[in-house]
Amino acid sequence: MPTLPWTVPNRPPRATEVHVFASRFETRTLWGALKFLARTPGVWRQVGSAPGAYGASLRAEPFKRTFWTLSAWESPEALKAFARSGTHAPTSRGLSAQMRDSKFASWPASSDELPVSWAEVRRRLT
Repeated sequence: MPTLPWTVPNRPPRATEVHVFASRFETRTLWGALKFLARTPGVWRQVGSAPGAYGASLRAEPFKRTFWTLSAWESPEALKAFARSGTHAPTSRGLSAQMRDSKFASWPASSDELPVSWAEVRRRLT
């Protein structure tokens, strides 16, 4: 699963400000990377029905033990509600011991700029 394509659960209005969120996770071990991969489908299903989700993608580099996420939201509050509910909440708590390094970035963008490029995500997270 190298990259899950940009998925749009809810189409944002044109020329609207959205909240973009990106993350980079590096697991301590290959076993941790496998655990991350095993839990991805449940969280991905949750994104598909999350209120306020305007788009999401995941880039997995399991043999490098690195995972990149990119999502766009109606607001920071919509992102927080997603992160604290459903499958995501217990998954993130359950994987925390597997993480070696995590980085996060968020910024405002126009809905017309979606999806943000992976080059931009890497620039903001490295």
